[in-house]
Amino acid sequence: MRRPFAAAAAGLVLVAGAGAAACSSAASPPQHAPSSTAPAPADSNPPGDIPDTQVYVPWSPPGGGFTVKVPEGWARTAQGPATVFTDKFNSVRVERVHATTAPTVNSVRAKDIPAIRAASTHFSLVKVVDVQRRAGRAVLAEYRVDSAPNQVTGKRVALDVQRYVFYKPHKGEAVLTLSGGVGADNVDPWRTVTDSFRWS
Repeated sequence: MRRPFAAAAAGLVLVAGAGAAACSSAASPPQHAPSSTAPAPADSNPPGDIPDTQVYVPWSPPGGGFTVKVPEGWARTAQGPATVFTDKFNSVRVERVHATTAPTVNSVRAKDIPAIRAASTHFSLVKVVDVQRRAGRAVLAEYRVDSAPNQVTGKRVALDVQRYVFYKPHKGEAVLTLSGGVGADNVDPWRTVTDSFRWS
């Protein structure tokens, strides 16, 4: 797999903190750590559950290539080549990545995970596995990280993250990274999003 791993990992850190910043369709201002030299502790009781009444709408990146359903009404920001949809500490990050070979569990473990770990705070890998979604096979990496510090309180939130990599010859990779507060019951919403993915 050929891709800009460092850039993708850096984007992840921004995603983790996106819910703590003001919601707007423009890129958020730079995050600043609290004035204390010691990092603020992660919040153990973050807001999180996505309501069962949440509506999802189809979205495609500029230039097309694929479609995925995202939660309606969430703030949308551009982070380099990625588009991120956020609500509180929940986020859906969508990115198309140039690649000429299909990802595997081993390639994600060997290349993606080290880059993500290096760009994260309190990274903890849960698993890397092949999964099936309606669009076909994807490589899923599950892990935990801390969000970027809240601009006002300086506190961080522990996040559960699911990162799906889909691949199609001549189209490359589509990477969906879903995150929410640890303990949030977002199994069904994340399944709705990842099952909605379609190449076009």
